[in-house]
Amino acid sequence: MNFYAKLNNTIAQNQSLLVVGLDPNPEILTSLGHQLMAKGDSLIDNLQAWLEWVIAETSDRVAAYKLNLGFYQALGVAGLELLDCVLSKIPHQLPIILDAKHGDLNSSTVLAQTIFEQWQVDAVTLTPYGGQDHAAPFLVYPDKAVFVLCHSSNPGALALQEYPHADNPLYLEVVKQVQSWGTMDQVCLEVGSNNPDIIGKIRAVAPERMILLRSIWTEGADFPQILQAGFDHNGEGLLITVSLDLLANKNLASEVAKLNQQVAQIRSELIQTVSTCELWTSNVCLFNKHPHQDLILQLFDIGCLLFGEYVQASGATFSYYIDLRKIISNPQLFNQVIKAYAEILKNLTFERIAGIPYGALPTATGLALNLNRPMIFPRKEVKAHGTRRLIEGNFHPGETAVVVDDILISGKSVTEGAAKLESAGLKVKDIVVFIDHEAGVKERLASKGYRAHSVLNISEITETLYEAGRITAEQYDCFQQNHH
Repeated sequence: MNFYAKLNNTIAQNQSLLVVGLDPNPEILTSLGHQLMAKGDSLIDNLQAWLEWVIAETSDRVAAYKLNLGFYQALGVAGLELLDCVLSKIPHQLPIILDAKHGDLNSSTVLAQTIFEQWQVDAVTLTPYGGQDHAAPFLVYPDKAVFVLCHSSNPGALALQEYPHADNPLYLEVVKQVQSWGTMDQVCLEVGSNNPDIIGKIRAVAPERMILLRSIWTEGADFPQILQAGFDHNGEGLLITVSLDLLANKNLASEVAKLNQQVAQIRSELIQTVSTCELWTSNVCLFNKHPHQDLILQLFDIGCLLFGEYVQASGATFSYYIDLRKIISNPQLFNQVIKAYAEILKNLTFERIAGIPYGALPTATGLALNLNRPMIFPRKEVKAHGTRRLIEGNFHPGETAVVVDDILISGKSVTEGAAKLESAGLKVKDIVVFIDHEAGVKERLASKGYRAHSVLNISEITETLYEAGRITAEQYDCFQQNHH
């Protein structure tokens, strides 16, 4: 399970967006007094007793824990032993974020191996100024995530962050750049600020990214406005660090519960005031308009089409990345996608629509409803219990199924799906996808006896985006060089 899925599971289970810091800060012991029974007289023993108490009080009330590596390193060998102990006490279902922003290019590879393989943490915080090269060793772990610091609450950082001027600050350029480093599942943002205006600007530039919000607990800060500025339009996309002062409260569990209720109330009010389906309108008029121009532009505008350097699951590096999972959250756009698929399927002969798990299952469902055709799907894995069926849904051997998938890259997923269908006695002649990455995949499928159809191909998508001014000449040239 990747970080994003693990986080969402915990958010749903604990009904919380809170992140608690587990930092062995000796200053906190002064505030605690004699509330805890320490294991011994040493500083390490007292810190360990306190951190274990925090975990016990909050593990069913938080979304994640964050540990600052610097605090543990400052305690020497004993501190690193304490880190191992604290990590072992955190329930396995809770995501762990390691604050390790003091690494550099020379140590990032070994640091990534240590924290992800040895310590088994789920995410790490990084500074942006080493560029993508600094983040790359962490991003090769597809099930992990990075939180890139884009804004600090430190007053001394103001001159740098606001450079060259407040209307076009450096911190927003950081937000724009880091989004090309990886997908929303892998690259998140860390923001230190209690200024709703700053947080709102960051959210506007990165509407789909998860934001870890910290340094918000200063006197006079407007907590509801801060959260309203940070949430996305669905009341999501935000993690909130708990105040250090709260962690010294003897009633920690009840105080965290109260804070969860407060956050939930603010979310509820935000959701009620925001439209559930925004209307998108085109701001582009091209002389040679592509039939699906508006569809392509919408996909780009909501972050389904990204341009940069992206490592694929196969290990290959592409100059673009396609993430179609967001479509299902936009009913208006999803309806357009279904209609585009349907125009192809209407000209084909079949009895069943077979969606390939997991990405194409919503599409296949929509098509079944739209065309009034029964749907089936080949399981990605066969269950070890129950019926152990390879194909879910009702069908009769000898019937023809049309295979529906989202993206055609190598053709592996559709050919494996078709083989499962055929092994159950079904016939497969046609495969329909939304986007074809080209590179001769359709021809290879034809050699195996399948006719492949696509709504769009990556070349026409890139051409349309370039003509519409959505991507730069540099991004367009990079695509052309890598794709041909």
